[in-house]
Parts: sequence; structure tokens; C-alpha cells
Amino acid sequence: MAAPLKVLLLENIHALAEEMLKKHGFEVIRADGALKEDELIKKLAGVQLLGIRSKTHVTPRVLEAAPDLLGIGAFCIGTNQIALHAAMKRGVCVFNAPFSNTRSVAELIMAEVIMLSRQLGDRVMEMHQGSWRKVAAGSHEVRGKTLGVVGYGHIGSQVGILAEFFGMRVLYFDTAAKLPLSNNASCPNLETLLTNSDFVTLHVPETPQTKGLIGAAQLAQMKKGACLINASRGTVVDLAALAHVLGNGQLGGAAIDVFPDEPDANSSEGFKTELQGLKNVLLTPHIGGSTLEAQEAIGREVASSLIAFGTAGASVGSVNFPSVELAATPGTYRVVHVHQNVPGVLRDVNRIVSEENGNIHAQVLSTNADIGYLVMDLDSNVSQRVCDAMKRVPTTIHARAL
Repeated sequence: MAAPLKVLLLENIHALAEEMLKKHGFEVIRADGALKEDELIKKLAGVQLLGIRSKTHVTPRVLEAAPDLLGIGAFCIGTNQIALHAAMKRGVCVFNAPFSNTRSVAELIMAEVIMLSRQLGDRVMEMHQGSWRKVAAGSHEVRGKTLGVVGYGHIGSQVGILAEFFGMRVLYFDTAAKLPLSNNASCPNLETLLTNSDFVTLHVPETPQTKGLIGAAQLAQMKKGACLINASRGTVVDLAALAHVLGNGQLGGAAIDVFPDEPDANSSEGFKTELQGLKNVLLTPHIGGSTLEAQEAIGREVASSLIAFGTAGASVGSVNFPSVELAATPGTYRVVHVHQNVPGVLRDVNRIVSEENGNIHAQVLSTNADIGYLVMDLDSNVSQRVCDAMKRVPTTIHARAL
């Protein structure tokens, strides 16, 4: 019987994930906080599955030094902290949690819309400082105002639905065609959205195309007195340009949850940004998805993906692997095979099965431009011999018998 897969969980991943993994026979190791590159390499010795959040970076050097690693679970939405292509080329399957913190982020956005509209951040700070300023100037209801959503994915569309419950008009812009929910309306381009919105909220991934997406030119297109909200990625907004338009009164406020450079650990001092000290500016430490409900849901979602991958070879939901899932059949023996996507691999694999007197009950192969991923069930218990022979094929990246 094969030894249980070893899982390393970092960054205070929810305890539910550990419980689920252990229940399915995995050996779980925990380490507090994020790990630097050298520390991570040492911890990954003999580890098959890694669980991280946003602060641990899995670089090509880490992947090269971790030959036992089979899969990575990013217990968050973003995966830019992982060298995805390098992981794929080494046969390391990566999963994330694209759904689980959707509601938590959307609720924070709506709270910030109201706080900015009522200048609550300033009033709260004044009270803490002993100042009583009961004023209505610059304070508005959000009912009837227009919210522009940039990036109409899971979170952006949820924000649009919640905003309508507050009586807001919702516009959205996305580079891909997206079906509008409720009365949300699509904009043909970013400029149209910016010029027509009282509040603009950003929900885009970090890519070369979104870096600096909102700079001086885009800020100048926004309505005078409008507010900008960013809970996506810190590189999306030019903070110096934003500070300038906030300082001269062109924009009425901003709420920023993500920054280009964020501390690796919690600290009571040392964080600096151009936006500190500006009026009607809400600054939060990347807490969009930081609720107990979201963290538990993320733990369940990613742990489920790692369990399905580790026990059955399923790669559904992976961000860097071909999607494969094969229903288990009692009495069969499963082999999974990651290989270079070149002609003749399936022929070589089937020949190996034949030479070992095996019989294929079912098999599923899916490929992308670089790799192929095969899940195969055999009727007889020759899976380990087949797997060992597969490993000797020059095109094999890795193979394992489950």
C-alpha cells in the first residue's frame, strides 16, 4: 500500500482544511506564517501537496528544488504568487478558491460605498480625536447614484446585485463578454464607465494588461467628486496619481484595500503609502476576504480540490492543468500520468499496459500546448508495474499509482 501523501499547510489556513485532509488519510504538517524561498525549499522535502495563501511565493527555484511536489492549493483567489507555467512544466497541478470569499468582498465594497458617500471615515476619526462635527455638507445617500464595476466576474457581478438593492444604477465593463445580472448594464469601454459613474470599484486579476490600469489619464476621465475603490490587486492603480487627484479635489474619496508593496507579516508600524492623511480615504490591510465565513469556505473549497486530486487524480478547477475527471469504478486500479504533449505518448502507454498483461477499463486524456494529463483505470492489479514502466518513458514528467 502506498504511503499517505504529505501535505504542508502555511499561513494559518483554516483548521477545517486540515481536518478534511486528515480524514481522507493525508499526513498534514503545519508551519506558522509565510516562508521565504530558502525556508520553503527545506520544508518541502518529501512533501507532495502544498497549501499557501498570498504571502508565500512559489518560484521556479522552489519548484526545481521540490521534486516530490505534485500539487499546490492557493487558499485565496489570486495565484500570481505561484510560477504557474513553471509548475505546469514540472507536473505540479495548482488550485485556487475562485468562489468562496465572493460575498465577503462584495459586502466590504458596499460598506465602503456608503462610508465614502457619508464621509464616515473622517467623522469617526474626528470623534476619536475629541472633535464634534455634525455636518451634512458633502454627505449623500447612495440611492440613485451610479456604481461602475470594472471586472464583472464572481465578485464584480455580486457587487452589482447588492448595489441594486441599495437603489443604485450599475454599469460594468469587462474585456470578455459577460451576461448582465438583474438590471446591470454593460459599457462598451472603460472610458464610458469612468465618465458616467459616481463610484468606481475594481475587480480585475493581476496581469500585464491590468498593471497601471487606472492611472492619471483614467482618473482624469472620472466625474468630479467621484470615488474609487480597489480591492483587487495593488498594481492596478497608480497611487501617486490617485493621491494627486484626491488632494486637488478632483475626486471625492477612495477606499484602497490592496497595495503594490505589502508587509509579509502584521506590524504596528512601518507601513507607508501616498494616501495616508488624505480626506475621505479609507485604507485597509488587504482584508477584503478576511471573514471567518470566507476563510472556512476557502478551506473547504481548496481542501476538496486537493483531496480529489490526491486520491483520484481529478484536476477539475486547476488554473494550470488540463481538466480531467474520471468517475471511480469499484475493483479497478488507477494510474495518473503527466507527460510532454508530443505525438506517440498514448501509444507508448497502451503498449506498456499490454506488456504487463493489463486491461484498460477506462481512460481520459486531456492536453494543452505543453503537457498531457492521463487518468487510467486498469481491471487488474498491475498498476504499480505500469506506473514504474511509465516513469522510464522519456516524455514522462511524472506518474503515480493511486
